Amino acid sequence: MSRLLVFQHVAAEPLGTLDPLIRRRGHRVRFVNFEREPDAQPDIDRYRGLVVLGGPMNVEEQQSRPHLRTELRAIERMLGQGKPVLGICLGAQLLAHALGAPVKRHHVPEIGWYRLRPTEAGRRDPVLAPLGEEAPVFQWHGQHFEIPRSAVHLARSETCEQQAFRWGDKAYGFQFHLEMDEPLIERWLATPGYRAELERREGLHDEAAIRAHTREHIAAMQAGADAVFNNFLDLVGRPQRRIALPSREFG
Repeated sequence: MSRLLVFQHVAAEPLGTLDPLIRRRGHRVRFVNFEREPDAQPDIDRYRGLVVLGGPMNVEEQQSRPHLRTELRAIERMLGQGKPVLGICLGAQLLAHALGAPVKRHHVPEIGWYRLRPTEAGRRDPVLAPLGEEAPVFQWHGQHFEIPRSAVHLARSETCEQQAFRWGDKAYGFQFHLEMDEPLIERWLATPGYRAELERREGLHDEAAIRAHTREHIAAMQAGADAVFNNFLDLVGRPQRRIALPSREFG
């Protein structure tokens, strides 16, 4: 039975629809919730893969949130051991930063539903290919990563060029939230900090529009998400190939 490590930052951002897929495969899951355990130092060597979830904090907050440095070191070690890594939103930004790419404030936050357009490489990618030529995805971010120099650019949207990348054969960063279902979206809309962020934003996707678009798009996104996540989970447990990475200091 494979052991999978999950980094969680806040209770409002769980695995979502990825959780039952993982458990259906019989994986043992170890959660590290850095909101509750900011000083946790997980033993990366015990696990066969890593999922790093989203959160309202940003990569540059390492001084005030030292657990971000812990996560960056853990990601680097996972990559060096050739183990599968999936970063979602903040998790993708941490993965990109661990690979040497900058993370910046985006010129306009993406909150709500957007059309994801895979690149040619994304349409052929063994994990992302089920999303096809275009797919509706849920977004909630005000920062974005640059594509790491050694990575493959997999997807873009109209308002954010850098939506997904692959590094090597087993490390993926997704800026978007494929793991969402309708109850989780409602949970975000009811969470005070998330509501405040939405209310500060001037744009097309207000609360009513998000609910209407959710009813329209959620089934299609979940079908594509299940296929994408299952493709990623196929990587967990494969023979490990160690990759030499340069040593980095985070701070």
